Amino acid sequence: MTKEQKNEVIELLKGKFNQYNNFYITDTESLTVEQVGKLRRACFSKNVEMKVAKNTLIKKALESLDAERYTGVYDALNNVTALLFSENPKEPAMIISSFRRENNGERPVLKAAFINGDVYAGDNQLKALTQIKTKNELIGEVIGLLQSPAKRVIAALLHNAEKKGEVAAAE
Repeated sequence: MTKEQKNEVIELLKGKFNQYNNFYITDTESLTVEQVGKLRRACFSKNVEMKVAKNTLIKKALESLDAERYTGVYDALNNVTALLFSENPKEPAMIISSFRRENNGERPVLKAAFINGDVYAGDNQLKALTQIKTKNELIGEVIGLLQSPAKRVIAALLHNAEKKGEVAAAE
């Protein structure tokens, strides 16, 4: 790879890191070409971008953006690395989990995940990441909680109005 090609990759990665608040670092080393293709298709169907790059180029891209912010992910940059970029912080974890189930395997391995500024290091974090609530799920829960008391008040008012109507009709 020429220096110019390396700089192009670094710039591309910087753009992706700026575009997405969430990315996963996975190890796809022992996957076959066919399995990697299948993983790419699964990512594509769920609007997750998968990029494979050299660890040194990934690290240079992250350091040029904000060396301190990404400190927790540098240890994960070893072996073969595939990056999964997504707007939805939960989607890459779901893809990895279902891919493993379908292939009866433990690959790809989650090396780290960067979710809205927090680092989740290690494959043991995968289950927790599949249970993260998305922004829309949280908004839905808050709206449901806010609506619940209002519904009770309206129901009580209607119930009282009905009782008063019954009393007026009896008179």
